[in-house]
Amino acid sequence: MSENKPNPVIRVLPSLTDVAFVMPVLFLFLRMQGADYLLGDGDTGWHIRTGDWILQNWSVPYRDMFSYTKPGQPWFAWEWLWDVVFAWLHQHLGMGAVLLGSLLVICLTSAMLFRLVRRMSGNVLLAIVTTFIATAASSIHWLARPHLFTLLFVVIFCMVLERAREGRTRILAILPFLTVIWTNLHGGFFVGIVLIGAYAAGELVSWLIETEADVKRGALRRAKPYVLAAAGCAAASLINPYTYKLHVHMWRFLTGGFHMEHISEYLSISFQHPQALWFELMIVAGAIAGMWSLYRKRFAHAILIFGWMHLALISSRNIPIFVLVAAPIVAWALNEFLGRLASAPVAGWLRSAADSVRSIAAEIDETDRVPRLHVASAFAITIIGLLVYAPNAPEKFRPEYSKKRYPAKALEALREQDPSLRNVFTHDEWGDYLIYCCYPETKVFIDGRVDFYGPELGKKMLEALNVKYDWEHTLDRYDVETVLLPVDSPLAGALKESRPWRVVYDDGMAIAFRLTEPGRLARHFRTLGQPKASAVACDGGIHRDRKTTKTDNRDPRITQPNSRSESL
Repeated sequence: MSENKPNPVIRVLPSLTDVAFVMPVLFLFLRMQGADYLLGDGDTGWHIRTGDWILQNWSVPYRDMFSYTKPGQPWFAWEWLWDVVFAWLHQHLGMGAVLLGSLLVICLTSAMLFRLVRRMSGNVLLAIVTTFIATAASSIHWLARPHLFTLLFVVIFCMVLERAREGRTRILAILPFLTVIWTNLHGGFFVGIVLIGAYAAGELVSWLIETEADVKRGALRRAKPYVLAAAGCAAASLINPYTYKLHVHMWRFLTGGFHMEHISEYLSISFQHPQALWFELMIVAGAIAGMWSLYRKRFAHAILIFGWMHLALISSRNIPIFVLVAAPIVAWALNEFLGRLASAPVAGWLRSAADSVRSIAAEIDETDRVPRLHVASAFAITIIGLLVYAPNAPEKFRPEYSKKRYPAKALEALREQDPSLRNVFTHDEWGDYLIYCCYPETKVFIDGRVDFYGPELGKKMLEALNVKYDWEHTLDRYDVETVLLPVDSPLAGALKESRPWRVVYDDGMAIAFRLTEPGRLARHFRTLGQPKASAVACDGGIHRDRKTTKTDNRDPRITQPNSRSESL
């Protein structure tokens, strides 16, 4: 007898993969700020303008063209491929396409994560719940920036590595080719090599602790493909416009201390953050799953969980990677617990509940595995696209930088007074926005490329913003003619009391100052004969409004640059 064929109608009905795909859409537009959340960081702006430059010149940049503080200095545009793709989208379809493209990457990551979790756990209910928690926790860093591709590639690499662990080691050959793409999309490509290394290390741990010779030889034999794959990916990462120099530059940046102390997304998370609850859940579940992995001698899984948990606790930027890596292992461990609970010497209702969960999951899985057309996923993205491009789009769907956080009106007024708008001083977040709105006419003091500017200029910016004793010398040294700040900035208060400066714009959110005449600041210093000590109280920036800039002195209350989000 032939098997009963499923009803064709099922092929167009939503599957749990569709549910996972749509999860980020629901989070973003129902419980968060929607498009405004994705544009919660100004870096998107300079990435787009970099892509514009590449498309215009048919070459990647090797020297800076955005600043007046380090013009022509060597610069690595290490996310050039993202810049080109999204700049092209921006040129032809506007900022709405940038947002939709970023959202699509997030949705694909969520859907592929669910497929991986389901495969590893074998329990579709645990898979969808674990995917929900991981997706919610990862939302802490949903910004329309190149790093979203690192999250996608993390899931893809984990899928490949799990198949290799099951014995299909030939599939590892695809990883170097993926690394070439990843390297040119985002600097997080080294995460892929770390993931492969964890699987190799897991086999080496088995080799070290096992006593039987055959088992030890088997562990070494299983480690070899991972070592070769890691070496292949490392070699493939050299295929980029900057070759090995990119790796040297990244190493110097990542081993430096400035960004770990002053850049908000590199700081540890505050557990007062709205999304911290989901992270906490994954920490607890991950710790249990990690211990269970050790018990079951799945050392690679234990290394992955505890290693990335440590990194996520150090830096909130690593939280999305941790939850994506941990989710499949957590679901696998929970399903094993359910299986053991069903026959454990515990209360009958517990055994019955465990049996019920497993049987319901099996029934749902049988239907859910019917091949689908994923009409629901396509429909969801289409609806979001229509709302984004609607003439009078709802506030959460408007593809533009928020005028409540970025000085759109101030820039318009300043450019009417002086179209060139030379030598503007502002913090790095608004520097990004200036590049997006005013390049090439206007160059910036500093922007979000912290790896390019280095600690010296970053500290100069912080000291000026916080009115350190030599703030006026910093403005004079770089021939600053215009200062654009949030109205509650300490420097704004100092400039109001400074004779060489006058207010030229103030809308209650942004305030702009200009020198009363060129060169007056230098003459002011010569008249004083010594650095002017400001009368404005200065505490090193600890109590400065953290919304002023994403660059900040270490403050245990700081979480993410997108800390404006609501609780999920």
